[in-house]
This record gives sequence, structure tokens and C-alpha cells, in this order.
Amino acid sequence: ETGEITDIDGIVLALGCKGMENVVRASPDLARLPVFSKAASQKGIDVISARLWLDRTVPTRTPANVFSRYDALRGAGGTFFMLDQLQGGDSRDLWGGEEPQGSVLACDFYNAGALLTLPEEELVRILTEELLPSAVPEFKDAKVVDSWVGKYAGVVSWFSPGSFGSRPPLEGAGNDVLPNVKCAGDWVRMGDREHGAKGLCQERAYVSGMEAANSLMGRIGRTEGKAYKVHPVLPVRDDEAQFKLGVAVNNQVMKFLPRFW
Repeated sequence: ETGEITDIDGIVLALGCKGMENVVRASPDLARLPVFSKAASQKGIDVISARLWLDRTVPTRTPANVFSRYDALRGAGGTFFMLDQLQGGDSRDLWGGEEPQGSVLACDFYNAGALLTLPEEELVRILTEELLPSAVPEFKDAKVVDSWVGKYAGVVSWFSPGSFGSRPPLEGAGNDVLPNVKCAGDWVRMGDREHGAKGLCQERAYVSGMEAANSLMGRIGRTEGKAYKVHPVLPVRDDEAQFKLGVAVNNQVMKFLPRFW
């Protein structure tokens, strides 16, 4: 179903690079603004997302894990999350309300161009026969009860060198140009609202969405003479003392040593 909504006070463009490209291409008014035309020129990386339901529970040291430098990755990076461990307690929701049989995994590949053309069953085989048993040997005894694979070409933010100036600001084109359009996502420049979760894509996307809504509702409230409650954003906790000390020592040492990379 398609339609047009006209009675709106503002909008938050919670888009990635490909979504921004599609919206700006279809909107001449946005394309005329350099902020949006530059954002629409940004490219993303290929991602594959897989879910695995196993016939037994596999214990792991941590619920969040990383694949790195395995030949089977073909140049990609990878993660796997033990959803049953993260869920805690009753995990029947992960099994569609049925009785759980074992572990449920979320596995993701980033920069996955070399894997994108593989059939889904081959990706599941690589995970279950090569990558997972290499990381945790107990996976070799587990069988796949069900699986799902999604492939997404060029959709995830690519923070390439020199791209910062083309990333969309949270305030969009600015309150003096287009005050009722804001931007959200892990790739937005947050300006004065910048948050400590700079390297954490999901967390930063979440925070930017709240800050974009705060900015938009604040402007609408001032225009209409109403007071809207600002949604609080929790800051990232401060670095531990020993880490701060290490950074300070390193900074002092690097003043006298030439960079070798």
C-alpha cells in the first residue's frame, strides 16, 4: 500500500547511505542542498546476516564474539552473538514460542563482497563446519535445526578516509534552511550533541535518533509555544584511571618518537 502524508510537523531521516541516496534522488528539493547531495554520494559496504538454530546448547566464554583472520572469511570481518545467552531465562521467543532445543546464533559478515555471491547453504556450511568450530570446538557436535540468511549489498556505513565532511549532520541543512528535517544513524555528525559511543554503530545510531527527536521536538515546541519533555541521553561512563594514565604516557612518548606507520 502506498500513499502520501501531508499533515506532519517534521521528519527524521533515519537512513543509511543507500536509503539516503534513494530519497535524495527522488527529491529535487533535497538534492539542491549540498548537505544532502554530498550525503547521497557516500557508499556503503556489503553485509551478510545469518541466524542459526542448533539442536544443542553450546557454552561460550562470552555471548559476543569476533571472527578475524580466518581464510574462510575471504577478507570479510565477522561476529557471532549467542542470542540465547543474551536473552536470559526463557528463550522460547527465539524459537517462535516452541520448546527451545539449543543455542540460537546471530552471525554477521562485514565487508562481505567476496561472500555475497555464495549460495545460502554454503554460507551456513562455512559457519557450522569451519568458522564456529575453529572459534569454539564444541560447535562441531551441533547440528543446524533451522537457518536464515540475508544479503545486503552496500547498505552499511563505510567510514572511509576523507568521508567525514560528506556525512549528514544531525541538524540536516540547519535550522535556518530546513528546520523540520533532521538526520539519524551511526554515520551522522552530531555536532554539539556528540556522544561518547563514536565507534559503536548500533549504540550511536540509537543515541542519534533520540537526539534528532529532541532537536525536532524542541524546535516544534518553541514554534508552537509548548514545552516538550527532552528524552535524557545517558553519557558513556568515564575511562578508568589506568587507561587514562596509559593514554597520557603514550602521548608524551610519541612527542619524541617518529611515527612508524
